[in-house]
Amino acid sequence: MSRYALLLAPSANRVYADQAARLAQAELAAFLGYLSAGSDTSDPASVLTLGGVEYLAFDGDLSPRDIAYLANLSAAYALFERVEDELLRPLTLMPLARYDSDLITIPKYAGKTNEQFTKLVLNLTLLASGSADRMLDGHLTVLDPLSGRGTTLNQALMYGYDGIGIEIDGKDVEAYKLFLQTWLKRKRLKHTAELVPVRRQGKRAARRMEVTLAASRDDHKAGAVQKLVVLQADTTQLAGLLRPGIADVLVGDLPYGVTHGSYDDGSGGISRRPLDLLERAVPQWLPLLRAGGALGLSWNTKVARRELAEDILIANGLELVPHLPLDHRVDQGIERDVLIARKID
Repeated sequence: MSRYALLLAPSANRVYADQAARLAQAELAAFLGYLSAGSDTSDPASVLTLGGVEYLAFDGDLSPRDIAYLANLSAAYALFERVEDELLRPLTLMPLARYDSDLITIPKYAGKTNEQFTKLVLNLTLLASGSADRMLDGHLTVLDPLSGRGTTLNQALMYGYDGIGIEIDGKDVEAYKLFLQTWLKRKRLKHTAELVPVRRQGKRAARRMEVTLAASRDDHKAGAVQKLVVLQADTTQLAGLLRPGIADVLVGDLPYGVTHGSYDDGSGGISRRPLDLLERAVPQWLPLLRAGGALGLSWNTKVARRELAEDILIANGLELVPHLPLDHRVDQGIERDVLIARKID
């Protein structure tokens, strides 16, 4: 059995960086559990200091396919095989990166979810789904029913997947469309983008942003395009707006009760109660997941207890997927955690 050392990427967010090693341990455990076809969620890695630098150390026998999977760890910077205790042999990492990284790093706005954390939650959800064996192959569809300005959708595009977003705030939809169109034009990538009304029973029910894009001219000529759809709509009222079984995984960031909102509470305002949203929305979301689909959610535990969120998912027929602890501090008012669940068919 070989020994390995994983060097973690630096994080621009200082608070997140302070907790990155523990979060990376949990994510690595999920990857190794999938790659070994096991369900053990015990910690497979320990923090190792070499030359004053911290690594995650773990044992195993990694195949080239395994290394290709681990290249996509949210905090992976470099992977080494430990030839001796302090002698490291670098292994080539080729993460899924269909576009330049500034697709994710450029957007800066209040309430934006850390992009490393977004990638972590997407990874855990993919690994829990029936599509885990196709993670490296593209042609998956990621649904974010609380898409904001598109951090999760951009990560899906980076992986080569299609994306579907639902966002009630029209300003966020407009801002995301403007950013994406500007970015695509600056990169000189072939694309189309339009924002059109959607009608239900003869009445306008939503606005729909549709984008097609390709990573190169050759891809565009060959028809190897990706599709992105964003609906400006209430995520708790989706009947007739999307066809059933449209997504492989669902990843969302529930309202934190601080700056994020979710749906119209009937008074013309935006509700900030995550459990109310979850109870109303999950029955709308589940039909959109394909057989074997999985759901990954993050939320603020200071405004919603974990066990209550779990109860809502279980009551809707979902199976909770165990993982190492992922709770962590974001700021004074936010302690964030993650729930992963699988659709039972």
